[in-house]
Amino acid sequence: MGKLLRINTKEKTFTFEETPDTYAGLGGRALTSKMILDEVPATCHPLGKNNKLIFAPGVLSGSPAADSGRLSAGAKSPLTGGIKESNAGGLVSQKLAKLGITALVLEDKPEGNDYSLIKIDKDGVSIESADDLVKKGNYAVMETLWNKYGKNVGVLSIGQAGEQCLKGASINQADMNGRPGRAHGRGGLGAVMGSKKIKAIVVDDSGAPRVEIKDPDAFKAANKRWVEMLRNHPVTGEGLPALGTAVLVNVINEAGTLPTKNFRSGRFDHAQAISGETMAETIEKRNGITTEACHPGCVIKCSNVYHGKDGNFLTCGFEYETIWAFGAHTTIQDMDQIATLDKMCDDFGLDTIETGVTIGIAMEGGMIAWGDGQAAIDLLSKVGEYAPEGKIIGNGALFTGDALGVDRVPVVKKQALPAYDPRTCKGVGVTYATTPMGADHTAGYGVTANILSVGGTIDPHKNEGNIELSQGLQIATAAVDAAGLCLFVAFAVLDNEDGLPTIAQMLNARYGLNLTPDDILELGKSILRNEKEFNKKAGFTEIDDQLPEMFNEPVPPHNVPWDFTIEDLQKTLNF
Repeated sequence: MGKLLRINTKEKTFTFEETPDTYAGLGGRALTSKMILDEVPATCHPLGKNNKLIFAPGVLSGSPAADSGRLSAGAKSPLTGGIKESNAGGLVSQKLAKLGITALVLEDKPEGNDYSLIKIDKDGVSIESADDLVKKGNYAVMETLWNKYGKNVGVLSIGQAGEQCLKGASINQADMNGRPGRAHGRGGLGAVMGSKKIKAIVVDDSGAPRVEIKDPDAFKAANKRWVEMLRNHPVTGEGLPALGTAVLVNVINEAGTLPTKNFRSGRFDHAQAISGETMAETIEKRNGITTEACHPGCVIKCSNVYHGKDGNFLTCGFEYETIWAFGAHTTIQDMDQIATLDKMCDDFGLDTIETGVTIGIAMEGGMIAWGDGQAAIDLLSKVGEYAPEGKIIGNGALFTGDALGVDRVPVVKKQALPAYDPRTCKGVGVTYATTPMGADHTAGYGVTANILSVGGTIDPHKNEGNIELSQGLQIATAAVDAAGLCLFVAFAVLDNEDGLPTIAQMLNARYGLNLTPDDILELGKSILRNEKEFNKKAGFTEIDDQLPEMFNEPVPPHNVPWDFTIEDLQKTLNF
């Protein structure tokens, strides 16, 4: 059993404590959500002293299990006002696990404006001044810290958006090249870190022992089968490694589900210009990297490095959601301009989904013209300048819509919708409406059966079967998040009868347990119950579990409306 590391950000002190029985066996999202429910007053101000920011490695993190290096971050969200878990790849999850840290908890809030850096290694913890890093973007911060502490440490940091406590602020992780291409993006958790005046966290596991595997032979056999499943599936073994997540652009556009010009259509006439095929061709032409892992042990390798026209690095971790948000949603067609916006978000520490949707709202409100990529770049630069315009757009789509008098704002629980129109992909639409996280495709990725025919086929335009689809996926996803596994393993799990049993076998071999697949699914249910309970205490009701009225309009080309009732949607997480 590992230890909890609690850091009082006001007193600049820390304590290690044994993980209590109430948290025993929990990791990742299961632990962050349980601790937030138990220890954070649901009605507290998200930027106040009573909120906590918790980082927890998954229960398989630190082991040789493929694709198990995801780290969960949890808090009360400044954006939604409800509970939030956001996970990311990078180096930190596996390093915390190897140091025997079950969770890192940031508590209280300093009274002054001095920023701190937390350094964690096998010898303990140090809390140092970070004033030399203030007002620097994540690229400069990570370069500085890798030069100082070594080019293999894990880094969590905030940029200018987090320092300003903007609701769209992310916490970025150093990838394996020391760049901020991995982000705890959704929910504004960077603002919570900024409120606690923590500029960066460095985790160094040098000299730490390997995690204990109770049954090495059984673990090795289960992991071998696990890797086979991931490498042999057409999505995780072929599509994602070849074209990254941007492989979805043409697929989703063809399905009539690519939200265009603020969800007015499901097709973008210029989709090919921003497609995964175009991206990969451009990367190869400019000597970038088309296939790269986001953390050690990843066998899917859907990340990438994108170079500009001059052949030099422009951005990394260039993903479908980002390309959509700054592309089809805003009608910007220039891939280089979209890549520039991506890099700026990584540097300033902003969620690319929230920010891309917000740029579209700025266009909707007449702040800049539709499709004007350079104007979007100029507007986004205001965040790094601490300018008033930056404080508006950095606070997200709803805030910007309110500032500009826009009534067409695609949010649920105040969080912007991702890159799938809920009217023509109703499985993911149910997830948007009902997940405790606010609109979030990763909470229950109904695209699987709706469009990709993974795990079966369910008509994306009809209501039938989509509540059940979302329910099953939300339960399974919560459990996957608790394990520290990448969301994309779900493709292989859904199409292999021994997918979930293999995860159970790895957990059993790692800890000497006798878990069944049913036990894993019950864990997923318990996570969702905890999250629902927190939101209920925070004042959320069934009224918050639905889409905005703009989606009552039929969307071309299929002319399908959103027509689930409140009563039907409430069945989704009723278990």
